[in-house]
Amino acid sequence: VQLVESGGGLVQPGGSLTLTCAGSGFTFTSYMISWCRQPPDKERELVGSIMSHGYIWKYGGFVLGRFTISRDNTNNSVYLQTNNLKPEETVLYLCSTSSDCKALWGQGTQVTGSS
Repeated sequence: VQLVESGGGLVQPGGSLTLTCAGSGFTFTSYMISWCRQPPDKERELVGSIMSHGYIWKYGGFVLGRFTISRDNTNNSVYLQTNNLKPEETVLYLCSTSSDCKALWGQGTQVTGSS
């Protein structure tokens, strides 16, 4: 199983980024995929999960309509569109095959704040 996250980078407060999670080595179309994030010195938290057929299972309570998760099963990819990012949200983002964010298979992609 491999999940490769990409798309992170520098972002100003209030800015936007689209992150990509590319899966391989398993039947991607059969799995719910979750986006998670890992703030320094804090617990990993769920950003949101998308079911195998593309329906959203849930978003974290902090999302408040600012983030959108989508998937393209023909390309084995799941996307996280982030908008209006807050400074405290410039952290490591990871994708997971579990909604508890414990099944991690990649290194994550870092979102870094710029002034």
